[in-house]
Amino acid sequence: MNSVEIANELKDLLQGQNILEQLSVPQLVEKATSRGEAILTVDGAVRAVTGKYTGRSPKDKFMVVEESSKDHIDWGKINQPISAEVFDSLYNKVINYLKQKEEVFVFKGFAGADKDSRLAIRVVNEYAWHNLFAHQLFIRPTDEELKTHDADFTIVSAPTFKADPKVDGTASETFIIVSLEKHIILIGGTEYAGEMKKSIFSIMNYLLPQQGILSMHCSANVGEQGDVALFFGLSGTGKTTLSADGNRKLIGDDEHGWSDNGVFNIEGGCYAKTINLSAEKEPEIYNAINFGTVLENVGVNADSRVPDYDDATLTQNTRAAYPIQNIENIVDPSVAGHPKTVIFLTADAFGVLPPISKLTKEQAMYHFLSGFTSKIPGTERGVVEPEPVFSTCFGAPFFPLHATVYAEMLGKKIDEHQVNVFLVNTGWTGGSYGEGSRMKLSYTRTMVRAAINGKINDVFTDKDPIFGLAIPTAIEDVPTELLNPRNVWADKEAYDKKATELAGMFHENFKKFGSVAEDIAKKGAPLA
Repeated sequence: MNSVEIANELKDLLQGQNILEQLSVPQLVEKATSRGEAILTVDGAVRAVTGKYTGRSPKDKFMVVEESSKDHIDWGKINQPISAEVFDSLYNKVINYLKQKEEVFVFKGFAGADKDSRLAIRVVNEYAWHNLFAHQLFIRPTDEELKTHDADFTIVSAPTFKADPKVDGTASETFIIVSLEKHIILIGGTEYAGEMKKSIFSIMNYLLPQQGILSMHCSANVGEQGDVALFFGLSGTGKTTLSADGNRKLIGDDEHGWSDNGVFNIEGGCYAKTINLSAEKEPEIYNAINFGTVLENVGVNADSRVPDYDDATLTQNTRAAYPIQNIENIVDPSVAGHPKTVIFLTADAFGVLPPISKLTKEQAMYHFLSGFTSKIPGTERGVVEPEPVFSTCFGAPFFPLHATVYAEMLGKKIDEHQVNVFLVNTGWTGGSYGEGSRMKLSYTRTMVRAAINGKINDVFTDKDPIFGLAIPTAIEDVPTELLNPRNVWADKEAYDKKATELAGMFHENFKKFGSVAEDIAKKGAPLA
């Protein structure tokens, strides 16, 4: 099928009598509950359960091999190829499947708060609660914008349609297939709503760099003087916690672009983890959950309808989706100037990386490509010792282009805007996991604030002999002995051995980038 035929099929579906377009939040809440898809909590949130799939299905995500894009994609385990024939066949089946449904829900909106580069999107859903999710997570159009809205990309989601791998050419009953040429994201066999969010992010990660815009998996905030800070980090590193600062306004918590105009949020909402959520520890998120919020897989008392955020019966990956406007201290619209500070967060369970160090441009590019953190024992079955995790650009599953494209853009931005970049270890100190202790959050907050406020830009530094990092010799209100990790290890030889071991892991991981990243490795890699 060509693009015209695909468009005609979609047009035929959207003209059906079963189409319900651009319903309001109250209408979608009513539909989700009356159809038995979800229940209403005491706070007015909609709680849905996603069944078998409580997280993303990376092994079931594919990109169609197409002439217009095939030479740009970094094909492999993340960007898995699939044929146009497989896509076309499944597309026809899903469209016909939705035509038979009593109701199909459509949301029109945008991705990208910068109007110069935003993407007009349309989301077609079998479930009302999925459409509510899209309404809360993406950027909602004004009535005036809706009049001229013409979708650049369309998500077609049919969670109860299950593929037959033997017939349909998929890996399982589940499929997330992106056709860049036909401007379609086809989702089936999974009820996990996060697939929609991350699919649009992947599209933006393909399109934005072609416009000279760096797309980033990070949170962002801005101070009273317009000073923007970016926070990159994988799960468990403290990205959400450290970017939430009462003295700074939130731009966004997860996905951003960096253009010639500055930084902008790609989304219109937040998709926050809620396991062990409390008003005391994370008041911004806790208070943001109200009428129309979508709760995924959260335990709820059957009688009182009070959510139990400590309940991990269904999954540890419980979530809340709500508009960013539900958070008080935000920038609205979600755009700001050029960053002055970039923070890379890592939770080093080996306890050998400094709690904070300033990076050169080349080191920044190196650590951006590496995306290092650690899996901690107890977080996954079978993990009995700290395991290093390297996730390219701090979000490998969502980047279609070769990683060096994003790293080189970051390097250029650092030069253009004289950005200060810091590596912050929120992991262990004084020894590895089980022997040392976790870095105190209060100290980490103090160091991060000092970095953002420029208080450590000109202080004296020592050069780490193994990692080559510039370690500040003094930071106000932080014990001096903590700044150099070797100082707080009782056994210095054990520290040297463990640090050299981790440096070797960095080197080994970086080999996958090949000759295209040789110059970055020469100037930015650990010395050992």
